[in-house]
Amino acid sequence: MSMKKKPVTGMKDILPREMEIRDYAIGLIKETYKKFGFTSVETPCIEHIENLSSKQGGENEKLIFKILKRGEKLRLEEATSAADLVDGGLRYDLTVPLSRYYSNNVNDLPSPFKALQMGNVWRADRPQKGRYRQFMQCDIDILGEPTNIAEIELILATSTLLGKLDFKKFTIRINDRRILRAMVDYAGFVPVVPQADSDVAEGAGASDAPAAVDYDGIFIILDKMDKIGLDGVREELIGAGNSSEIVDKYLELFDKVTPDVEGIRFLKDTLGDFLDESVTDGLSFIIENVEAAKESDFKMAFDPTLVRGMSYYTGPIFEISMDEYGSAVGGGGRYDEMIGRFTGSPTPACGFSIGFERIVMLLLERDFKVPGSTSKTAFMVEKNMPADKMSKIMALAKERRSSGECINVVMMKKNKKFQKDQLTAEGYTDIVEFFADREI
Repeated sequence: MSMKKKPVTGMKDILPREMEIRDYAIGLIKETYKKFGFTSVETPCIEHIENLSSKQGGENEKLIFKILKRGEKLRLEEATSAADLVDGGLRYDLTVPLSRYYSNNVNDLPSPFKALQMGNVWRADRPQKGRYRQFMQCDIDILGEPTNIAEIELILATSTLLGKLDFKKFTIRINDRRILRAMVDYAGFVPVVPQADSDVAEGAGASDAPAAVDYDGIFIILDKMDKIGLDGVREELIGAGNSSEIVDKYLELFDKVTPDVEGIRFLKDTLGDFLDESVTDGLSFIIENVEAAKESDFKMAFDPTLVRGMSYYTGPIFEISMDEYGSAVGGGGRYDEMIGRFTGSPTPACGFSIGFERIVMLLLERDFKVPGSTSKTAFMVEKNMPADKMSKIMALAKERRSSGECINVVMMKKNKKFQKDQLTAEGYTDIVEFFADREI
C-alpha cells in the first residue's frame, strides 16, 4: 500500500517562507505582551471531555475531536452511547483549559494573574480559506480583576501588537452581553416554554420546564446582521414566532444608535430600568481610555449587533475587523462565571484572542518582509574538495557565524545557475563559490 503525501484534510504543511513569518510573529507577540505584564503559560492539548462539553463553548462543542478510552476502560460491548467510549478530547480553544489551569494552580499564582498562552487547537470544522482543523491560537487573559482596567489593558496590548505588525486603520468593535439582553427585554419578547427533550420520560413534558426568553435564539439571528441586513433579521425573527410589533420595537433601537459613545448614551437613556447604568458607563469608560492611550492607528466602535458566539461571555465583548479581510481577525470578552464552575467561587476573568493563522495569512498576501533579518550567505563547495581546504572552508563558516551571519554550506551541483536561483529565492543575498584547484 502506497503512503499518502498530502496532509490530513483540514491540516497543512508549513513551508519555510511562512515559517519565517510565524517565528517572527511569535517572538514579537511574546515581547510585546511581556511589556504589558503578561506571563507565558502552557496547558495540555487534551482536556477532560466533561470540561469540553460543559455547554460553555457554543457551536464549538459540536466540533470536538474526541479521544477513545484506552485499555481496560474501553468496553465496547457495554457501551450504549458515544459518551461511554470517550473520556477526553483535543481542546477547541484555550479559554476552557486556562480556566481549569487557574482553578488547579490558583494558590501558586498572583492575583490578578495576566496570562499569555499560545498553542494549537483543533475543531472538526469545514476547511476553507484561512480556516483549518488544526490552528494556532494566541490568547491573553486577566484573571481575578473585576474592574474595566482588564478590558482596557487587553485592548491596548492587542492593538499595540497589531500596530507593530504594520496593521493600520483596523477597527475594534465593542458591545456588552448585558446590553444585548436589555434590548431584548425592552422590546418585550415573550418567554417560551422549551420543548420536551426526546429522551425525557413520558409524562415529564415541556410544561415541567420554566418559560424563559430565548435570548440565544434571538442573538443567533441578530449575529447575521452583516450578512442579511436589518430586513433579513426582521424576517427571521418574525418567522421564529415573534410578533411584528415586538420585532419592530427591537430593531428600531439598532436603526437609531450610533457607533460611538453617543450611541451608548442613547441606549442608556432609552433602556432605562432594563439596564443598570454601570454597564453603559463602563463601556464608555473603556472606549474613552483606550482612545486616550492607544499607540496604533485604529478606532474603537460601539456595535450593538456584536454577539460573539461563545455562551460563556458575561459582560463586555470585542472583536477586531479589518477592511482587507472579510471576517474578524480576533475577539474576546469577559467570562466571569466560567472559573467558578471549577472552584465553586466567583472569579472575574477577561480575555482577548488574535486570529494568529489569519494574521499570518494576511502578512503572506502582503509579501511581508521580516525586519532586521540576518544576512544570508551561501558557500557553494565543489565536489571532491581536498580535506585540508574543506577544513578551511568550515573554519571560515564558523568564524562568520560567530559574528552573527547566516552561513549555509552546500555542495555545488552541475546546474549551478538553477542552484543559485534557488538559493536567491530562499533569501541568500551573497553566494561564494569554492573550487578545489583555487586557494581558499
